[in-house]
Amino acid sequence: MAQTPAFNKPKVELHVHLDGAIKPETILYFGKKRGIALPADTVEELRNIIGMDKPLSLPGFLAKFDYYMPVIAGCREAIKRIAYEFVEMKAKEGVVYVEVRYSPHLLANSKVDPMPWNQTEGDVTPDDVVDLVNQGLQEGEQAFGIKVRSILCCMRHQPSWSLEVLELCKKYNQKTVVAMDLAGDVTIEGSSLFPGHVEAYEGAVKNGIHRTVHAGEVGSPEVVREAVDILKTERVGHGYHTIEDEALYNRLLKENMHFEVCPWSSYLTGAWDPKTTHAVVRFKNDKANYSLNTDDPLIFKSTLDTDYQMTKKDMGFTEEEFKRLNINAAKSSFLPEEEKKELLERLYREYQ
Repeated sequence: MAQTPAFNKPKVELHVHLDGAIKPETILYFGKKRGIALPADTVEELRNIIGMDKPLSLPGFLAKFDYYMPVIAGCREAIKRIAYEFVEMKAKEGVVYVEVRYSPHLLANSKVDPMPWNQTEGDVTPDDVVDLVNQGLQEGEQAFGIKVRSILCCMRHQPSWSLEVLELCKKYNQKTVVAMDLAGDVTIEGSSLFPGHVEAYEGAVKNGIHRTVHAGEVGSPEVVREAVDILKTERVGHGYHTIEDEALYNRLLKENMHFEVCPWSSYLTGAWDPKTTHAVVRFKNDKANYSLNTDDPLIFKSTLDTDYQMTKKDMGFTEEEFKRLNINAAKSSFLPEEEKKELLERLYREYQ
C-alpha cells in the first residue's frame, strides 16, 4: 500500500532537471528502438544501475548520466516524449506549477561543439531541442491540467555554449522558457567567473531574463557570493553551504533570496553530511525563503513526496511550514506577475 503523502495539497517545484526525471521504461524503449546498448534490459535492473541508494560524490553522481543520455539525445521523438511524460509525472505528485530545467546542448547532436555523449553528427540542434521540449511540455499541460515552465542551463564546463543559451532564452521567452541557470560540476575552480558565463548573465540582466545558479551545493559559500554579486542571480540552486558564511547568509536572508533546496538529493550526492544538522532546518528556523525539490528523481529513485517525508519525519517539518514554503516558492517563481498572482490565489484557497 502506498504511504500517505506527507503533504497532500497542491505543491510548487522549482528545481528539477528534465534529463534527471526520465522514466526507465522510456530509456529502454529508445535504447531498443535506436539500437543503442544499455547496461540493463529490464526496468528494474536499469533503475538499480542508474539509481542510487547510498551517497556518491557529485562527480560520481554526474557519471550516471553517461549510461542513458546517449539513448535520448539527438532523437526528436525521445526529447518530446520525455518532456510530455515529465508533466504527467509531476501532475501525479500533486504539483500544480513546476519549472523544469535542462541544457539544450546536452540533448543536441548538431551545431554543438564538443559533441556530447560521443554521438555521431545528426540534425537536432540546441534550438530544435528547445522547440521539441516546448511542444512536449505544452501538450502535457493540456493533457494533465498543470502549469509548466522551463529554464535553460548553461554548463560550468562549457562556457562557449552560454551565449547561445542566452539567445535561446530570448527567442523562446514566455514560450515556456522563463529563465537561465548555470549547472554542472560546481567543483570546477573559478567556473562562475568564466567570461562566457559572465557575459551571458550580463546579457540576461540587460534583456530581462530571469536567473538562477547552482551554488553552495558542495564547496565554499564563495561560489554563492559570486552567483549573487557577479552573475546577479535571483535564486540560489541548493545553497546549503551559504550558512558557513554568517555575514553572507544574513545578507541573503534580509534580501529574501530564494534557496531551491533538494534534501534527498543533498544526502545522496554527499552535499550534506548526515552527522550535521541540514541547512534546511536553519532555513526553516530563520523563516528563510526556500522551496523543496527533487532535483533528479530518476537517479535518486524518488518523488517529491520523498523530500517532504524526509523533512517531516527526520526534521520535524509541519503542515504549516509546508504551506509557507510552497507560498514562498510561488512568490519566487519566474512567472509573470499576473500568472504568479493566480497561482498564489489558488494556493491560498486550497490551503485554508
